[in-house]
Amino acid sequence: MAPRVAVVVVTYQSAGEIGRCLGALRDSNLPLAVVLVDNASTDRTLDEAGAGAQGMRIRIVQNRTNIGFARAVNAGIALTASEFVLVLNPDCYVQRDAIASVLEAMVADENVGMAGCLLLNPDNTEQAGCRRYIPTPWRAMIRVLRLHHLARWHPRLDGFLMNREPLPDQPVGVEAISGAFMLLRRDALDEVGLLDEGYFMHCEDLDWCMRFQQRGWKVLFVPHAKAIHDRGRSSTSHPYRVEWFKHRGMVRYYFKFFRRRYPGVLLWLVVASVWSRFALVVARTAARRMFSSSTNPAILEAIRPESDERRERSA
Repeated sequence: MAPRVAVVVVTYQSAGEIGRCLGALRDSNLPLAVVLVDNASTDRTLDEAGAGAQGMRIRIVQNRTNIGFARAVNAGIALTASEFVLVLNPDCYVQRDAIASVLEAMVADENVGMAGCLLLNPDNTEQAGCRRYIPTPWRAMIRVLRLHHLARWHPRLDGFLMNREPLPDQPVGVEAISGAFMLLRRDALDEVGLLDEGYFMHCEDLDWCMRFQQRGWKVLFVPHAKAIHDRGRSSTSHPYRVEWFKHRGMVRYYFKFFRRRYPGVLLWLVVASVWSRFALVVARTAARRMFSSSTNPAILEAIRPESDERRERSA
């Protein structure tokens, strides 16, 4: 009998995470089919995936080039036929009953098109973004100007993250969930469509949340279902490229959904803020890498003999 849920995992340079991810899926209390789509990893991702796939119902697809997250997810979904599809990041490790709990909540309400779980940081704190409001241009500017710290005095100054709000004690509807864990109803998926492949990576999950709700499908957050999300582990090898696609995705998202709903001046101000933030992040990352290299023990060890030799010559 075919599993009710198929899991689509997209990997890229995920050798350090995919084994644990698949192990958590194997230990799930729900029968699962898994489709793993690899975006041309050059590390040991496929070796680790093969080892971690022992005893699982899994299909592994290897792309010759990195086609991006959205295209890879869509290709993986095309290989499934289950009633529900879970899109899961390779650095997301589900607890044993997490998928079953989210599935149960979705089955209880036929109007729910997608649902997410409580994503935890490695220190077990709630991760920002696993439940959130849609980041409108107004909310984005509030965040950029750091006015969200004044939200206690005026709700209009609130940002788009909800992790500082009290955790609900039962499943609740939200505006958006994280793309690290998205359980999708097949009927809703067929109506709404696949991910927008105009996004290479990042913001495609927000786009999906918007489109599901535009078609009348609910987005659900299930707080008692949990997973550890060691966010960004697969992106550390190419930080500048990742940041470029992330910020380009933000611009695409804002223009796609808010071009006709907000004054052009505000929208362009948001876009300018996005690219200013990109420049700041790149500069900060470069400075951090430079400092890290200068304090690297291997580099210091390589420098030390030269200094000793100079001292000997001067003596």
